[in-house]
Amino acid sequence: MPRLILRPLQAFLSTATAGGTLLLLAAAVALAWANSPWGDAYEDLWGTEFALGLGRWTVEEDLRHWVNDGLMTIFFLVVGLEIKREFLTGELRDRRAAALPIIAALGGMVAPAAIYLALNAGGEGAHGWGIPMATDIAFALGVLLLAARHAPAGLKPFVLTLAIVDDIGAIVVIALFYSTGVSIEALALAATTCGLMLLLHRVGVRAQVVFVVLGLVVWVLTSLSGVHPTIAGVVLGLLTPAQPFQRPHAVSAAARRIADLTKDDPEPPDADAHYWLGLSALAREAVSPLARAEHVLLPWSSFVILPIFALANAGVQLSADRLAEAATSPITLGVLLGLVLGKSIGIGGISAIALRIGIARLPAGVRFRHLSGAAIVAGVGFTVSLFIAELAFDDRALVDEAKIGVLGASLIAGVAGWLALRGSPAVSEPLADAEDDGSPTER
Repeated sequence: MPRLILRPLQAFLSTATAGGTLLLLAAAVALAWANSPWGDAYEDLWGTEFALGLGRWTVEEDLRHWVNDGLMTIFFLVVGLEIKREFLTGELRDRRAAALPIIAALGGMVAPAAIYLALNAGGEGAHGWGIPMATDIAFALGVLLLAARHAPAGLKPFVLTLAIVDDIGAIVVIALFYSTGVSIEALALAATTCGLMLLLHRVGVRAQVVFVVLGLVVWVLTSLSGVHPTIAGVVLGLLTPAQPFQRPHAVSAAARRIADLTKDDPEPPDADAHYWLGLSALAREAVSPLARAEHVLLPWSSFVILPIFALANAGVQLSADRLAEAATSPITLGVLLGLVLGKSIGIGGISAIALRIGIARLPAGVRFRHLSGAAIVAGVGFTVSLFIAELAFDDRALVDEAKIGVLGASLIAGVAGWLALRGSPAVSEPLADAEDDGSPTER
């Protein structure tokens, strides 16, 4: 069993594309289920009502909304942690190196939204302009790795930084344009709770359970305030301390002292356990809360939460009539053209201008043809695009039209981007030869 199943599974989960593969499988299962004879059971499952409340504070949603509003908060918490880390120690710390992907990301958000609005302005689908703005980094990274021999190593940090900025844009759009009926009372209580968390951090409180409980309070209050509760995840990520409580020198000194005090074979066997437990706690505090939270939450986000999200949201019925309606729907066409053409035009066009006027530079080893291929790959929207589609419309028919556009665009952009990169000459330092640094951005 370990040799035939567990070891191959462990090896698979350690790869950079594992999360994207599971996401794709979950989406395929959802599509097959929704279009099978058991399609009604699919909708019945995700439409099951569930309530959580205390006194007059009650949150009641169906199972799909609990996935989108609850589990996806953890996904956005990881995003918030990544954003903070990128600004402190990552690509966004070097403003000159980050100039090109930041500018490219802005163009890759504005152009798709403009194309969508050109087809939907004044219509019932106008509110969905945020759907084609997003890039799914798991799938985008997977496409890059499939074309690794033709993708220079410098292309990966460009795409990752672009995706982080894209995430920031999506968060701002969700907070400002997809939150309704804001309650100032609940929002003020949520902000006060965040202030309390900052104060507790400042005075040296380290008990995780305290911050987990307060984080749940912030989530509930944010949900009740009318602001989308996933924003609470982002805020909590940004509030997480990036400095460790202990210095490595202190841990090393304690390790040497305990090694001198203890024996290799104590009698009884656990006689020295208290020493090693103390050292374990000390060593743990030599890693910042931010890094520890990423380490714990990233596998759950990549391998559990996102596949469940895809399973709950990608199940669109693709009957002949539904596809015929989608083919002429301005919502479907707006999403499809926004992701496939808008991302390519926006990223490629504004990057060319930035390079021409000298305010940005290409990463080492990257040529504009590589950047153009990556711009096409950025049209794989999927996760956040499906998420915004659920927020944009109340009418399930409109949601499904948007989702068909997202699924079609993601397939077209992925294949077209792979072909574009494969059409480039092989490079001497391909992306696959670059060591995977285990960055939490590899989701």
